[in-house]
Amino acid sequence: MLNNRVYLGEAVHKGSSYPGEHKAIIDREVWDKVHGILTESPRKRAAQTRADTPALLRGLLYGPNGAAFSPTHTRKGGRLYRYYVSQTVLKHGAGSCPIGRVPAGEIEAAVIAQLRAVFRQPEIVAGTWKAARSQDDEITEADARDALTRIDPLWDELFPAEQARIVALLVERVDIGTDGLNVRLRMDGLAALAREMNTNVEAAA
Repeated sequence: MLNNRVYLGEAVHKGSSYPGEHKAIIDREVWDKVHGILTESPRKRAAQTRADTPALLRGLLYGPNGAAFSPTHTRKGGRLYRYYVSQTVLKHGAGSCPIGRVPAGEIEAAVIAQLRAVFRQPEIVAGTWKAARSQDDEITEADARDALTRIDPLWDELFPAEQARIVALLVERVDIGTDGLNVRLRMDGLAALAREMNTNVEAAA
């Protein structure tokens, strides 16, 4: 629909467009704006949208003392810098927690990398299948494997809001410490995602 020049009031014949006899439904300014967006790569569009809709790990990130981390940001020289800050630091000041603040982009990328690695691990697939079968005995291990392996190549094409929904579905908690981070998964969330992916494929077939 977004490439149909009929909406511009044009007629198309053998790949060429000509002024039509009908009125345009979409004006040229809107058409050009839409196609300016479409010419950008999906990854670039996603990155821009992500900057407008931050905090992928809101409510999921905790520090070494168990305190939650909250998203925050600052602007310098026209650039947006996003962080997660420990509630301990917000209440008691700098130095009250061994990890007071972490760059949002880095911690989010690390969590996403772990999630994408999960999608490729056979033992995780087997666990997902067992959890899914408790709610839907028609799901096979192959269904669970196919659902999870389909997500990985699609991840960069997803809108940030959809990525955030999947993270919230799959991640129970992220604990960050001086020696790294631990991502605790929701097995029921993996099972739900597998069912959802397979339902979408069946609907498209």
